[in-house]
Amino acid sequence: MARVAGIDTPAKPNASPVLQAIGWAAARALPIVALALCWEGVASSGAVTPFQLPRLSAVLARIWTDAVAGELVLNAAQTLYRALTGFAIAATLGIALGMAMSRNLAVRWLFDPVVSVGFPMPKIAFLPVIVLWLGVYDLSKIAMVVLDAIFPVVTATIAGITSVDRHLLWSARNMGASEREVVWQIVLPAASPQIMTGLQVALPIALIVAIVAEMLMGGYGLGGAMVHASRFADSQGVFAGIVEIAVLGYVLVKVIALVRRRLLLWHQEALPPSTL
Repeated sequence: MARVAGIDTPAKPNASPVLQAIGWAAARALPIVALALCWEGVASSGAVTPFQLPRLSAVLARIWTDAVAGELVLNAAQTLYRALTGFAIAATLGIALGMAMSRNLAVRWLFDPVVSVGFPMPKIAFLPVIVLWLGVYDLSKIAMVVLDAIFPVVTATIAGITSVDRHLLWSARNMGASEREVVWQIVLPAASPQIMTGLQVALPIALIVAIVAEMLMGGYGLGGAMVHASRFADSQGVFAGIVEIAVLGYVLVKVIALVRRRLLLWHQEALPPSTL
């Protein structure tokens, strides 16, 4: 009960969590809705031709037609297969290499120049070599994804492990912990937030590289479908591909963010902000 001027009045209940969630979702969707309305308005105004910018409603109708025909599912599945397979390989190899480089001076001496030179380098320059070695099928596209996505994982793993508090390591060893126990029970948990950050960077890169590889090498996939539509002056097909890729990328980013929250429930970043 709240007391105002000597009179007891009931305290106002907090807003429903469901209503708050709906309000936040609506606020986050507002820029997308505004962009969609602008797209539809500009395309319908006559300022541009339907070939230059088809109406969003027509693009959505094209996406629906492709979905009913099964082409959307086929192309999206091919792109996801290449992107996620390459991402999984890059994540596994990147974490293993980052751990080895951060805990072994010889491995660090051997691979540090490669990582330092390769990280900022546009890896698309290796595409002709990959095509010569592996052809233009799934293996070459997955290889390009791995080549691009592995560097953020390696660097994030190194940064995470090297920033682990040395007092924790000394305390664990003094209490009789083996090196394996130190790695699995202290090093990896302490470095996991930065490792997850590297994975969050690598996943969109994997999707981007998979689509670019499809555009350049051809075949099924969202990138290949866009290039095919462009060759036949199918403007709606090209813009439909853009919308499909945007939605797919958004879903992947949200999924890995959810995985991060689930894996790091114990970490300080999952705690509510302090008011002190």
